[in-house]
Amino acid sequence: IALAVSLVINVFIVAVFAHGMYNKTNKDVKNVCEINHNQHSDIFPNNTELVDVDIFKGGVFLGCQFGILAMYIWAIGILAAGQSSTMTGCYAGQFCMEGFLNLTWTRWKRVLFTRAVAIVPTFFVAFYNNMADLSGMNDMLNAIMSLQLPFATIPTIAFTSNPHIMGEFVNGWLNKLISILLSLLVIGINVFFVVDSVLRSMTDNYILLIGLGLYSIIYLSMCLYLMLHMIMSMGGCKSIANSSPVVSSEVSDKVGRQNCVHVEEPTTNSELSVKYFGNKFSSNFQLETDTAFLSRHVPKYTVNNEFDNAKL
Repeated sequence: IALAVSLVINVFIVAVFAHGMYNKTNKDVKNVCEINHNQHSDIFPNNTELVDVDIFKGGVFLGCQFGILAMYIWAIGILAAGQSSTMTGCYAGQFCMEGFLNLTWTRWKRVLFTRAVAIVPTFFVAFYNNMADLSGMNDMLNAIMSLQLPFATIPTIAFTSNPHIMGEFVNGWLNKLISILLSLLVIGINVFFVVDSVLRSMTDNYILLIGLGLYSIIYLSMCLYLMLHMIMSMGGCKSIANSSPVVSSEVSDKVGRQNCVHVEEPTTNSELSVKYFGNKFSSNFQLETDTAFLSRHVPKYTVNNEFDNAKL
């Protein structure tokens, strides 16, 4: 329900801005503000250039078009969005420190540290610069978050498509297809606009363009690694393993170990053969019965780091 309401609100916002500011000049918007006696009309230059919109100018336009109350409602909404984003960052930092880094902090220390990292730079930018610089920093942060999107969506699809993690709640083929297509669409749009914005602002600085090119190579390589992880979580291990020895030895061993183990039908009642990327390992088990036992327990097998045995 919350996401549906958020979608409707965002569609309305985009529609209002598109109707009122698309293909409009600074003079056009300035005239609207002056007609409605808005005190912030001077932020729009009196020229015929197309208006360059940011969050601050968008709020002023709402005040010019729909009254001063709309501008303050927009400001409260932006403040609430920032608060929500910061709280989400606090929770993400908590899980990372306690899970991945095996660190445990008290709540007030964690909140103080994460809020300081988020607020202190913003405070200095706001104190020593003007609103245009603050809006520019916000646009830059949005661009950075757009580039970080693959590092959230691709692992999410991979984890929810892995039967060893999700069990009976694993994604079906339709969910996988829709998730991949939507992710590719959103990631492609974001990357296009980020690249277009960067190229328009750095056309004469070749050093920055070279640095951007090197960063793009690293960025695309990491995205490719995540995509291989996702494919392996969906059960595409055999095709990846046969692609090249490097991919088979490096990516496969480190990423999709459990999901890439294939359990064969046992030749006897006490032998279970396990194939891992074409290498066959055998271990002896004292099985209770026959296929009924396997159907209940085989999905729960594990393979140790030396790949020399398997255990149910």
